[in-house]
Amino acid sequence: MLSLGVAAQAAGTLVVTAPALLIPHLHGAGMSLAQAGLFAAAPTAGMVLTLIAWGAVTDRIGERVVIAGGLVLTTLAVAGAWLAAGDPVLLGLAFLAAGMTSASTNAASGRVVVGWFPRERRGLAMGIRQMSQPLGVTLAAVTVPLLAETSGIRAALVLPLLLCALLAALSVVGIVDPPRPPAVLAAVTSTAGAGTATANPYRSDGFLWRIHAVSVLLVVPQFTLSTYGLVWLVTLGWSTSAAGLLVGAAQFVGAVGRILVGLWSDRVGSRVGPLRVVAVSAAVVMVVLALVDVTHLPAAAVVLVVATSVTVADNGLAYTSVAEAAGPFWSGRALGAQNTGQFIAASAVGPGVGALVGLVGFAGSFLLVAALPVLALPLVPRTDRSHD
Repeated sequence: MLSLGVAAQAAGTLVVTAPALLIPHLHGAGMSLAQAGLFAAAPTAGMVLTLIAWGAVTDRIGERVVIAGGLVLTTLAVAGAWLAAGDPVLLGLAFLAAGMTSASTNAASGRVVVGWFPRERRGLAMGIRQMSQPLGVTLAAVTVPLLAETSGIRAALVLPLLLCALLAALSVVGIVDPPRPPAVLAAVTSTAGAGTATANPYRSDGFLWRIHAVSVLLVVPQFTLSTYGLVWLVTLGWSTSAAGLLVGAAQFVGAVGRILVGLWSDRVGSRVGPLRVVAVSAAVVMVVLALVDVTHLPAAAVVLVVATSVTVADNGLAYTSVAEAAGPFWSGRALGAQNTGQFIAASAVGPGVGALVGLVGFAGSFLLVAALPVLALPLVPRTDRSHD
């Protein structure tokens, strides 16, 4: 279940990330940086439109159908993008559709992991599952820019197309929906009064709202680097292919970091404590990136790898915390809401940071982004909440 969850999410991430890595190609073809950033934001905007709906469907019918069916639809959307590669408007609409369909893997694959692992091992398991995002970005970074530069956009879309089709087939065969507690099953099949497990967790206190808000603020540094890290390196004199390889390596290191952070949260028995440390660290690394840009220190590669690793480390912690606090009957919708908030912010990063770089440069942009993790600190809850 864990392997299929990781692979399915990685395939979806590859699709969503590919347009951002086409920015140098589009910019070289005459698009402004802000316009190319808007184009790159199309898949994340699509995800925003459907994440909660996919979560609700997962709560209702289970994970297997949602993951497999969503990947089939994503395959069709990427095929549409391949056909529309010569028309920027149609290509953008196809990527919007791909984001809408690939959102299915987000909430559903997380529920598979939460459902099959006990709480004392869930942080590590979810850390491994959260590798899917940086692994998907890594795969995109080492293939998409090079293929687009040498053979055009259609060549860059072949791997996402084939991978989504393959994972759809494997998910049909291999995914088994995790068991639900009897109380939840009774609530689903009966109109009798709802118990604690089925009560709306958003009405009891502000825990989930606070985690959602923290994640929105912390996702901006992450997407700033995944969207513009390659562009930043190119402005420092790196070739597009070399920059793509470094961005891919940084995402891979970040994937390993998510596992270690998840294991750390299991050892200390808390998600919110490590989340607070990650928020502080994210602010620090963004400031260091700004200093590197201003001083032109030769440490850009090392700093970018460290910064990328730190800024992706919060996702697994927050994701696990949301699933545990929401409980098995609400986790699909809660995880959908979690990702919706993140992708609303992520959708704004492409055009917003692109325009910001045009106004104040990369150093000024990195400093402004560094303020967001600082704002997140007082919102992190002091104690964890769980239905286990």
